[in-house]
Amino acid sequence: MKKFLPLSATAAAAMIALAGCSTSTDGGSMPGMDHGGSTTSSTQAPVSGGDHNSADTMFAQAMIPHHAQAVEMSDIMLAKTGLDAKITTLAKDIKAAQGPEIRKMTGWLTGWSEPTAMAGNHGMNGMMTGADMDKLTAAQGTGASKLFLSQMIAHHEGAVEMAKSEATGGKNADALALAKSIASSQESEIKDMKALLATL
Repeated sequence: MKKFLPLSATAAAAMIALAGCSTSTDGGSMPGMDHGGSTTSSTQAPVSGGDHNSADTMFAQAMIPHHAQAVEMSDIMLAKTGLDAKITTLAKDIKAAQGPEIRKMTGWLTGWSEPTAMAGNHGMNGMMTGADMDKLTAAQGTGASKLFLSQMIAHHEGAVEMAKSEATGGKNADALALAKSIASSQESEIKDMKALLATL
């Protein structure tokens, strides 16, 4: 079931940390995890040039904490032991793809002289609650893997909706390109995760 919830304090802290820290380039083999970027030049993304509109700003402001929570969820899984190697690879791939995108979008907002966080108490599709995150932290073994996949599928579905909204309403060429990449890659990842979930 999709969730439309405000950003948690933990995800906000992760967003701030990721905006200023480097992310592991330790990639894996899970199909579709590239997001069209690389772990070299994309991590040093220049400020996006060209005009932007309110849809571009909202896209970046919303996707940053959304990505930050996905990285947080991945970190929770990577702290566990005895997981299926495919789950560990998936978690590493999510971090490798979404960390650089967080820094890229943060750079855009700074370059556009826009705040990096949305004003007010906005919600985003696919975000987990604090209780959801606690359940993931407490879960172990196959149960943790199943919960992670179920939560991440819902999380990705929310990101795809946000990316498609940007694709129809955005103006900035770089933001539009990233939105298209996110929608395509995360739709592919959803299929991969559903298939993996069925095997557990």
